[in-house]
Amino acid sequence: MVNYFQPVNQSIHGEIEVPGDKSISHRAVILASLAEGTSRIRHFLDGEDCMRTVEAFRSMGVSIIKNNNALIVKGGGYYSLKEPIKPLYFGNSGTTARLMIGVLASLPIFSTVYGDESLSTRPMKRVVNPLKEMNAHIIGRDTGNLLPLAIHGQRLQGIQYVMPVKSAQVKSAILLAALHADGPTHIIEQTPTRNHTENMLNAFGINVTKNGDQITVIPGQPLRATDINVPGDISSAAFFMVAAAIVPNSKITLKSIGLNETRSGIIDILIKMGASIQISNEKKLYGERIGDVTVCSQPLQSTIIEGEIIPRLIDEIPIIALLATQAEGTTIIRDAEELKIKETDRISAIVEVLQKLGANIEGTNDGMIIHGKTTLKGGQVSSYGDHRIAMMSVIASLMASDPIAIDDTDSIAISYPSFFADYKKLIS
Repeated sequence: MVNYFQPVNQSIHGEIEVPGDKSISHRAVILASLAEGTSRIRHFLDGEDCMRTVEAFRSMGVSIIKNNNALIVKGGGYYSLKEPIKPLYFGNSGTTARLMIGVLASLPIFSTVYGDESLSTRPMKRVVNPLKEMNAHIIGRDTGNLLPLAIHGQRLQGIQYVMPVKSAQVKSAILLAALHADGPTHIIEQTPTRNHTENMLNAFGINVTKNGDQITVIPGQPLRATDINVPGDISSAAFFMVAAAIVPNSKITLKSIGLNETRSGIIDILIKMGASIQISNEKKLYGERIGDVTVCSQPLQSTIIEGEIIPRLIDEIPIIALLATQAEGTTIIRDAEELKIKETDRISAIVEVLQKLGANIEGTNDGMIIHGKTTLKGGQVSSYGDHRIAMMSVIASLMASDPIAIDDTDSIAISYPSFFADYKKLIS
């Protein structure tokens, strides 16, 4: 169903609390389900992606119920999980797929897993190959590269693995599989990626050590049930951070946002491009830095985004591209090949959508070049079924000269179910 968004010829102001962090919500459910005892996960993101992880564990006998703003998980320990009687459906959730493959590979059960049409085209060998090095038995389409997959869980062997890709999902799958392997597992990251799994493992009683670029987990440590308060998702907050930065005379505050150093690249880029950013009420919980972020509009300048900062903002590149259309000069984004294997080929999708809206942007093999400052116009665009492309297009309507029609915005519920409520609050 096509949705129309009218230009907003006014500044935006207000204070909102975005939903819980998607990455942390997934990991909290996984570890709470594997632990023995009752865990409470507050501010859990009950979007479609995270609910795929919840349903997977429910299918294996774990009691998971929603009580007000908390998810109550009653874990019976690692070996209490039951063999699912039906294939596990992961929908569009790449995080569920890759992390659960790591979990299932080490459980003494058989399982089959599958996803929707989009997830069924996304590569799984980056996870399957290191798990096979650990003695995992996994078969599937394209020699195990594509869903559906069949997994014969069995005892695994610890390994030393040098990460060939910058992927927190791959690292996390190996760490989860390593919990019950024979012998320690050492993962060497040449470029640091988001460390939510390491932080969450520590919160649940697992000692994960980091020495330089090497991460080590020793098997046999018990997972202890615990209570987790999930911070606001910086990837969701990024859309309104950029809105405040590009709409003249705007100021908004986003409460209790996760500011993990492996995820906060969007803030670094906003500051580098000239936006006014203030962080207040900082604290640290479960290894995660949290604070309130206030963003005010100011004239923006172009920049170059490349190298080690890319894993720290890979999910924010769609909205950063929109930000760059409103900056003076030429912004270049490099080293972002991972965008091609997200929910869609995000390089192509970003370029096509913004070109239709009048932006001067061109795609490259590993990123894009954006020439600003550009006056955006209206038009009809496709979200490609990608929640981040859909939200980027909605935020673009704040600056457009005419209405923007988006073919489908249902995908936004994957990561930000309250997006439109927050949007209306800020523009009213």
